[in-house]
Amino acid sequence: MSFSAEWLALREPFDRQARHPGVLQRVAAALSGRPAVTIVDLACGTGSTLRALSPHLPMRQSWRLFDNDLSLLARVPPAANLHLQPLDLVIDLEAALDGPVDLVTTSALLDLVSDSWLERFVTEVAARRLPIYASLTYDGRVEFAPADRHDLAVIAAVNSHQRRDKGFGPALGPLAPRTAAEHLEKVGYAVELGDADWLLHESDLAMQEAMLAGWAVAASETGEISDEAVGGWLVNRRAALMAKRSTIRVGHVDLFASPADARRADRSQSNSTSSPSR
Repeated sequence: MSFSAEWLALREPFDRQARHPGVLQRVAAALSGRPAVTIVDLACGTGSTLRALSPHLPMRQSWRLFDNDLSLLARVPPAANLHLQPLDLVIDLEAALDGPVDLVTTSALLDLVSDSWLERFVTEVAARRLPIYASLTYDGRVEFAPADRHDLAVIAAVNSHQRRDKGFGPALGPLAPRTAAEHLEKVGYAVELGDADWLLHESDLAMQEAMLAGWAVAASETGEISDEAVGGWLVNRRAALMAKRSTIRVGHVDLFASPADARRADRSQSNSTSSPSR
C-alpha cells in the first residue's frame, strides 16, 4: 500500500507536533556517545522520519531509506549521508535489516501490517539485537468537538476498515501498538510507549477535510453503517468545520524498544561514569 505525496506533505506537520517528546528523547539517549550511527527507515515515504529524528542525533549519521514507491523516494532531498532503495517489505524485509545497523525506524506503518508480518519483523530485529523506534501508530481513538450522534458508529466502522488487508495480510489496525509491545516483550525487549495524538484545531481546514472525507468513504465501504447516516454525519461535520467550530483528536502511539539487557548495561555504564571512585 502506498500514499500520495500530497497526503504525506499535508500530514507531516501534524506528525512532527504529535511525536511523543519523552520517547524521542529515549531514542536519542540510546544512541548518545557514539561517533556515528546507521539508521534504517522502513516505508520512508518522502523522508519525514529522517527530518523529525535527525536533529536529535548530533553524531555523524548514515540513513538507509526503503520504500516500495519510486515516486515517493524521488521526492526525498538528496544528501551525502542518504542511501535510497526501492524495496517490497513483504518480500524483502530481511534485506533491509542486513549489514551494519544501529537503529530501525518507521512511522505510521505498524497499524497497516498483519500480525504475522509484525511477528516476523520482531523476530528479525531481535535476532540482530536492533533497537526500534516505531512512531505514529494509529490506535483507534478519535474525539470530536462538537459531538455528532453518528461519531461513534462512523469511527467504529473506520476501525473495522483499518483491519482490512493493506498489502501485508489482514491489518492489525488499532490493535497494533499493544500487539507490537507484546511481541517485543516476548523476545526480551524493554518497551516504552507514549501517546502521539494529532490535535486538529479549528483552523486546520485542509487536514480536517481530508480526514473527514477519508473516514466517510472507509465507513461506507464496510457496510456497517448506512450511507444515509454517513452522509448526514459528513454534512454536519463539514458544517462545524466551515463555522470554525470543529476540533479533532486522533490517537496515535510512539514506541521505542531495545533489548532489556542492553538497557541495563547502558544504565550501569552511566552510573559508573557519573559516580565518584572510592
